[in-house]
This record gives sequence, structure tokens and C-alpha cells, in this order.
Amino acid sequence: MLDADFFRRWMTAAAASVDREADRLTALDSPIGDADHGTNMQRGFRAVRDALDKEPPATPGAVLTQAGRLLISTVGGASGPLYGTLLRRAGKTLGDAAEVDGRQLAEALRAGTDAVMQLGGAVPGDKTMIDALVPAVEALGDSFAAARDAAQEGAVATTPLQARKGRASYLGERSIGHQDPGATSSALLIAALLDASDTEAGRG
Repeated sequence: MLDADFFRRWMTAAAASVDREADRLTALDSPIGDADHGTNMQRGFRAVRDALDKEPPATPGAVLTQAGRLLISTVGGASGPLYGTLLRRAGKTLGDAAEVDGRQLAEALRAGTDAVMQLGGAVPGDKTMIDALVPAVEALGDSFAAARDAAQEGAVATTPLQARKGRASYLGERSIGHQDPGATSSALLIAALLDASDTEAGRG
């Protein structure tokens, strides 16, 4: 079972991963976006990490809801509302349960992903974060490692696509050949689930 402490570790692991990869995220964003995805995500997840350290929420749902709210308020551009919607909807789906299992987490992230698709109008194949999230959610029922691999494969698979949503879509065919930064940061978020799980195993 996964408790609030696990979800705090997940957000902390995500913040650490975004810190490490911020320059790469910005480099990916440079040719097809505003060259600020790394710095924006870094600012947002640092705010999440600091808030969770200062006053830890008591339930998994509350952790995700607070994280989503902070991302909306601190991440610039479209990424803040999209990531915030993902986590807030997932948190709302988990409700007030003190512990959840992997199936409930997968259902919550599916609800969050559906909300992101509704907000941004993107579907798989549009070269957005959805291309990493959808396969990750589908694989989450198997294991965190399977979800990580699926998200990574989904992010890499955006490279040959032409963007149909977001800032990159303005470039038309010139968006082809560049890996989508939003899909890449989404893959980092999913991979952090395994990092949080490994941390827990190390404590056992």
C-alpha cells in the first residue's frame, strides 16, 4: 500500500530529477518552444518540495492536490495548468484515503491524464506530454518500472512527429525531428515513482 509518505517521496524524487535534467529540458524546448521549460519546471517542483517538507499533507490525495495547486501558481506558460490539472485531478480521484494501492494510483493518473487531454485538447500522436502519460498509465498496472519504460519510449517517439498542439504546432513541419520537452518532463515524473519505491525498499 502507498501512503502519504510515499507520495511525498515521489514529489521529492520528481523535483530532484527535474533539477538534474533542467538544462536538457530547456535545450529540447529551445528549437520548438520558448526555451524555458526546464527553468519553469524546476521552479515549480522546488516549490512543491519545499512546501511538502514544511507542512506535509496527511493523505496521498492531499499531497497531489497541494502539488498541483503549487505547480499552477509557480510554473509559467501552459505547463503549469497542465501539470497542475494532472496532479489535482489525480489527488481528487484518490479522495481522503490514508493509503491507496497501485490500481487506485493508476486510476487516479488516468483521470488526471484525461483531464489534461480535455484541458489542452491533445490526443496521443499530437507531440505533447500525453504521448508519455497515456502509455505510462496503461503500463502502471504491471509495475512502476514498466510505466517508466513506457513513458520514456513515448517521449522518444515524439521526435519524428509533427506537433499539432501547443507552441510547437506553430512551426508546422519544422517541429519534426525534435523530442517534445513536455513528454520528456512527464517521463521524468513517472520515473520518479520508481525512485520513490526504491527509497522505500532501501529503508526496509
